[in-house]
Amino acid sequence: MDEKESLRVGAAVRRRRRSLGMTLAAVAARSGLSVPFLSQIENERARPSVRSLERVADALDTTPARLHAAADSARTVDVVRAAPTAIPGARRVVRPGHQLDAQEFTGEVDTGREYQHRNDEVMFIADGAAEVEAEGRAYRLERGDTLYLTGGVRHRWRATEPGTRILVVAVAEHIDATVDPRR
Repeated sequence: MDEKESLRVGAAVRRRRRSLGMTLAAVAARSGLSVPFLSQIENERARPSVRSLERVADALDTTPARLHAAADSARTVDVVRAAPTAIPGARRVVRPGHQLDAQEFTGEVDTGREYQHRNDEVMFIADGAAEVEAEGRAYRLERGDTLYLTGGVRHRWRATEPGTRILVVAVAEHIDATVDPRR
């Protein structure tokens, strides 16, 4: 890992800290590191040692590897080419490991399965129509409609017209983007 990669972990530290609703002072107290040093890490003006990064990760209830993965995915440019997939009617639009998960579904997909994701997601109807049941209510979506679901909402959906194309984009499951409303 070169110095530039080490420095980029700062943005991941900041995102993680903010997602937990923590201040720099709280992270400093939990990690034993100073507020100015943590600020320099977050602003990518200081390069944390392996031990310092472990202390920061512990204070943020995560691991150095997850912070590095979040930093790596934050600066990646990745093209996913249209190609046949293992699951007919479904293909990943974003490779696993990034902060977003995106999949395109085509045709009359009806898994009959109920979903409940940890993080928020958006369902966009590119073509055709779909029916979505969420939290006991039914929604009919047509071309151009978008449905937003917060993390934790139970839902199921099915395409209702041939040629339906649905794009589902969500915050990836390995990212802790949930916010405790009591904070």
